[in-house]
Amino acid sequence: MDQMFNLAYIGDNGDDLLSRRFVWVNGPVIVGAGPSGLAVGACLKEQGVPFVVLERADCIASLWQKRTYDRLKLHLPKQFCQLPKMPFPESFPEYPTKRQFIDYLESYANHFDINPHFNECVQSAKFDETFGLWRVKTVGQGPTEPEVEYACRWLVVATGENAECVVPDIDGLANFGGKVIHSSEYKSGDSYCGQKVLVVGCGNSGMEVSLDLSNHNAEPSVVCRSSVHILPREIMGRSTFELAMLLMKWIPLWLVDKIMLFFAWFMLGDMRKFGLKRPNIGPLELKNKHGKTPVLDIGALAKIRSGDIKVVPGIKSFYANGVQLVDGQTLDVDSVILATGYRSNVPSWLQEGEFFNKNGFPKTPFPSAWKGKSGLYAVGFTRRGLAGASFDAIKIAQDIGKVWKEETRQKKLTAPRHRRCISTF
Repeated sequence: MDQMFNLAYIGDNGDDLLSRRFVWVNGPVIVGAGPSGLAVGACLKEQGVPFVVLERADCIASLWQKRTYDRLKLHLPKQFCQLPKMPFPESFPEYPTKRQFIDYLESYANHFDINPHFNECVQSAKFDETFGLWRVKTVGQGPTEPEVEYACRWLVVATGENAECVVPDIDGLANFGGKVIHSSEYKSGDSYCGQKVLVVGCGNSGMEVSLDLSNHNAEPSVVCRSSVHILPREIMGRSTFELAMLLMKWIPLWLVDKIMLFFAWFMLGDMRKFGLKRPNIGPLELKNKHGKTPVLDIGALAKIRSGDIKVVPGIKSFYANGVQLVDGQTLDVDSVILATGYRSNVPSWLQEGEFFNKNGFPKTPFPSAWKGKSGLYAVGFTRRGLAGASFDAIKIAQDIGKVWKEETRQKKLTAPRHRRCISTF
């Protein structure tokens, strides 16, 4: 059985100043129970390596379960989004719905017996040079929950690229009298019927939210502050992403970009007259260099052509019941939805400055961004979606598993009675 001890720090006056549990994890600690963390857990299970998953929310994949809109589907075919060791059910459509993807992740966790420690928010993680261990401090979500400190040899950062909402500081927004939410709070356009809604951001989320609003008889305007690549989701009945990956096996990236842009022009037409300008570099090059994902059109462009969705330039400032744009025009607005994306939260808790940069991404580019020093690993930070996370997970589990198996073999030879365990004290 696991050993458990409680320690209380007693002040000079005899008061119980702090109660904290200390947990030794005889394996890695994985921070984050989204798809990336689950993928690492499943791969470690195959290697026979024990682990602990820490999750600040009360469920797996909290981004998908709590911060996505109802109509959301995977933008890529399911074969590019499945996690290692377990494909999607054959009965699922090519582009699974939000609910289907969540069901898949829950089945995945059950299948591999992954049981995260929910409601434990990591406050800090630091490598202790003296003992050669990572010290990970967490706090529970309840006011009476004790702090817990985990000690482990390996730390896997699986909090991902989308841990925190980005809310821009826009002049006058605080004085706007209508409703303002981030797209993470948006569920459907039911409550926006008849409203004039400003959607700030023209990425995949901004375009899809605008489409959903229009379908619910709202009047959306989407802010396109700069340039954006918009591609058809499918080309000749085949996924655009799948076609691009196939072409890149045979021809250079710049030529694939040329081909993608030709098909986009042929199928979607010239969108400049509607206020949508393309960047100077191609969509794949832009994704690789700056992590900016092209928009895959699922119907928003038809609404833009018909005028049901209006494209407007950048915002200069808000006022009580509207907005002034950078070109001088003003719009009356009832509600605002900030489709302004997400960011990594790694710098807020990981006390390490060599592997991760100030923006919370590994400094080393793909395909070597999964491994740092002193037993530090990262999964899901390649800006290559779930396929990139799966690649990371497999490499991480193999790397840790190799060391684990070597040490376990040596232990059996030198101390056959010794049994590894997770101790809490």
